[in-house]
Amino acid sequence: MHVIVAGASGTIGSATVAALIAAGHRVTALARSGSGLALDGAEVRSVDLADADALYAIMRDMRAEAVISCIASRTGVAADAWAVDYQANMNLLAAAQGAGVQHFVLLSAICVQRPRLAFQHAKLAFEAALTASGMRHSIVRPTAFFKSLSGQIARVRSGKPYLLFGDGRLTACKPISDADLAATLVSCLSDPAKWDRILPIGGPGPAITPREQGEALFAMTGQHPRFKSVPPGLLLAVARVLGLLARLVPSLSAKAEYARIGHYYATESMLLFDPVRGEYDAAGTPETGSETLFDHYRAVLAGR
Repeated sequence: MHVIVAGASGTIGSATVAALIAAGHRVTALARSGSGLALDGAEVRSVDLADADALYAIMRDMRAEAVISCIASRTGVAADAWAVDYQANMNLLAAAQGAGVQHFVLLSAICVQRPRLAFQHAKLAFEAALTASGMRHSIVRPTAFFKSLSGQIARVRSGKPYLLFGDGRLTACKPISDADLAATLVSCLSDPAKWDRILPIGGPGPAITPREQGEALFAMTGQHPRFKSVPPGLLLAVARVLGLLARLVPSLSAKAEYARIGHYYATESMLLFDPVRGEYDAAGTPETGSETLFDHYRAVLAGR
């Protein structure tokens, strides 16, 4: 198939391009003007995702058969989220419908199950629009990414304590690698079981807590575990204070949202949520791939 990939400059987008090419698909990767993006085997086209007409022209001229959207807002604040997670995807969808594209694959996020943040509501709004569009689609909701769970590797290696919220057991996740997630996105094009469905997905289990992530890093670096605990309620208090101050200083509203985002991830697991039992279901969270977060840690520590 000829596949358009939006968000190809990110780690997941570039992995998706590589997986598509390995599977024999033709790929056109969309990039911002002046980005200098180059991906082996793919044609790169510069375009503004806010320009629906330009997107339509590319899809029409390329006779695209599928679109995979890996775009996501960089900050998660309301203006950015609604401009990217919602409107840019709406522009992609409108262009795809006009150009006769057959399949739209969306990279979403598992955290939209319990939405309290602007970017989650923006993602859900587009999911609803895509579902109602009548176009064949696949909505992939992955758990945590390796990149988001690797920020303390250098800290631990330098002998500093691992930072935790609470006791480090408040949350858990089944992290998924870029390559394993990319393989899932690409498989949606050819697997009818993944058509017109919402697909929560994690990496190979079992689910791991932040404390277990820290313990593994200390073991890999030959150190005795040392942790520093931060009360998650502190983030919520900061968010509330900044929210009040933002009435006088509007620029503080973004910082308040950052604090709310931090509190969300400090207190909510990235696993399938069972609304009947009102709890996260580690065993019920689908798994895929073979690379674990600890495999990734070992590779980073080894300089690979």
